[in-house]
Amino acid sequence: MPFRLRDLIPEMGPISLQERARSGIGALIGILVTGLVSRAVVGDSSALPILIAPMGASSVLLFAVPASPLAQPWSILGGNLVAALVGVTAVLLIPNVYVAAAVAAGVAIALMASLKCLHPPSGAVALTAVLGGSAIHDLGYGFVLWPVLANSILLLATALVFNNLTGRTYPHRPTRAAPGRGTADPTPAARLGLSASALAAALEDYGQVLDVSPADLAAIFRRAQVHAYRPGEGAATCAEIMSKDVIGVGPDAPMKEALELMRGHHVKMLPVTDERARVLGVVTQTDLLDKTTWGAGGPRLGLRQRIRVSLSGLRAPHGVVADIMTRAVTAVRPETSIAEVVLRMTEAGLHHLPVVDGDGRLAGVVSQTDLVVALLAQATAGQPSAAPA
Repeated sequence: MPFRLRDLIPEMGPISLQERARSGIGALIGILVTGLVSRAVVGDSSALPILIAPMGASSVLLFAVPASPLAQPWSILGGNLVAALVGVTAVLLIPNVYVAAAVAAGVAIALMASLKCLHPPSGAVALTAVLGGSAIHDLGYGFVLWPVLANSILLLATALVFNNLTGRTYPHRPTRAAPGRGTADPTPAARLGLSASALAAALEDYGQVLDVSPADLAAIFRRAQVHAYRPGEGAATCAEIMSKDVIGVGPDAPMKEALELMRGHHVKMLPVTDERARVLGVVTQTDLLDKTTWGAGGPRLGLRQRIRVSLSGLRAPHGVVADIMTRAVTAVRPETSIAEVVLRMTEAGLHHLPVVDGDGRLAGVVSQTDLVVALLAQATAGQPSAAPA
């Protein structure tokens, strides 16, 4: 295969300007906080190193690719500690500095891979222990605690705060499919995309470390299927198939009222909204069954909910919707395609999704029944009608 100059440039997915700015600002803040706090602890006159160079490489992972398995808390803490221990040990046992550096890097990588704390900057930590000169060598195993562990904890703490404040979930938690029903049937999400066994076999055949978790890879495949779905003109969106005359309930409404509304309107989910119709959560039949106990006096809070209510200072002797509602709501917009709705429902195991406008106000609800009817209409659109007998 002929060599091409463009082969030197790696293929990467698109990175938005916002993401580039967030990564750079995060690294700036992370290194600044780590350096300033470390300096305040040891002081200017101390012989202890304040900040080591591998932290710059760690900041790339923690702030630019925080979803990477190589950037998780155990990766930076475990990887840096292992590498520092190996590096110091290599210096003490191997007189030749180049042999010690090679052994430190190789053994550190093998141990990190075995302990599932692979962190590329840790290779530089191992070399720093060997090549850092007398200032590092004089610390002995103290180098592991300061500056390696101290710098790692400070940078990690900054990443935890910054990433979560700016909309990232860190530590990263891959999208999990809804739990099964305890039967032999696969979950709906498992029927969409590759099976877990097929993905595991493919990764084993590939035989190399990928900087992405298997769960994330499966989620990417499912999303790729949605983007590959190319319906024709007039493809349905939530705005076209959703129920618009939706019955909702307030957070302070009694649970008995929520049950009567479900029974009276033959629905299994009620959006919970405030006085401006903004969605605060949802209450479902499952919430009513799992989070309450039932007796002659009507619904009463279960033990876990009573503890939660007492801790929060609330008084709800008969229970209100706010005590049992699901607050982490998956919602869609009116312009969301039905293919995207299918994906979200299958991944989370949901039967209904609230539809909200740009201000978070309730616009409607999409149910599984709405989806079935819409998909059936698309499948039969343009099909010739049966010839009369």
